[in-house]
Amino acid sequence: MGFIRRQEEQMALRLLEWQYKRMNFPLPVASELKRRADKLVDDAHQIARKRGKNVLSIIKDLVGDLKK
Repeated sequence: MGFIRRQEEQMALRLLEWQYKRMNFPLPVASELKRRADKLVDDAHQIARKRGKNVLSIIKDLVGDLKK
């Protein structure tokens, strides 16, 4: 796994933790949180390939969709 990919996953982890705390939801166990962050990054990369958008902005949008 590359450096940038690890950074994207770490950012997704922080965004997920922040979103859970903001919504007053209990944090899932660390392994589940990491799995969700990995899935977010994968989804963001797939969307970026289709639409040509920035992966960072897509990850932020996906995390924002959690509250819906």
